[in-house]
Amino acid sequence: MSVSLHQFWIVMGLTTIAGLATGIGGLLAFFSRPGKDNGRFLSASLGFSGGVMVFISLAELMPEARHALVGEYGSPHGGLLAMLALAAGMVITAVIDKMIPEVENPHHVRSEEEFNHAGDASEDERRKLGRSGLMFALAIGIHNFPEGLATFAGGLSGMDVALPLTCAIALHNIPEGIAIAVPIFYATGNRKKAFMYSLFSGLAEPVGALIGFLILMPFLSATLLAILFAIVAGIMIYITFDELLPMAETYGQHHIVLAGLLLGMLGMGAVMEFM
Repeated sequence: MSVSLHQFWIVMGLTTIAGLATGIGGLLAFFSRPGKDNGRFLSASLGFSGGVMVFISLAELMPEARHALVGEYGSPHGGLLAMLALAAGMVITAVIDKMIPEVENPHHVRSEEEFNHAGDASEDERRKLGRSGLMFALAIGIHNFPEGLATFAGGLSGMDVALPLTCAIALHNIPEGIAIAVPIFYATGNRKKAFMYSLFSGLAEPVGALIGFLILMPFLSATLLAILFAIVAGIMIYITFDELLPMAETYGQHHIVLAGLLLGMLGMGAVMEFM
């Protein structure tokens, strides 16, 4: 199976946009005023992002993977292979998650109240804040590798999957940018430095996509792509339930998160009907 140069650059561009959304979080950390409405909006956005990712995984990527693998290996072997690939995606993401210490783990995001009191920190606390921000940047960079691969694989599936998936991953990268920028800003007083760290941590996504592409391209076939789709579905489902939804609960009320989740799933279903 071949990928045209035009298709490659479009997918890489979308992956880069999704990754660099961490920079939006860095900007929001400086120019927005924390409050109930901001928290509700962020919570609903993260829930919506999770709904989109779960729907794409279960209604688009997994059926495509199962159809191709059953066609190649028959039933039940093809279906079982698709489920094993789905589980492998979850395990891969869980292992990466486990390798990152809890205090630096991207899904252990600080609350707005913690950020509000950061300005009163002592000199020693500021140094610790700076280290925390740098570790967040490193942790999120590692964490974003499989997300880059997910966006890239979604792009190969078609623009009807690539565009909403890019938006969903970009939305969930925004609070990660906040988590990086705020402690670095309060530690150094340098807005530009804090913003640049939050921005460039997202570059791990296109790098992850590029590495995955270079490794897999010589072997890429319809069967391998089907397995990759199932792995990516597992990655996105794990990210949604382990990171997105707990993070959304931190910023808002449970029912706002649920409303965002359901709206994301229903909206994605409606979009796919017309694309």
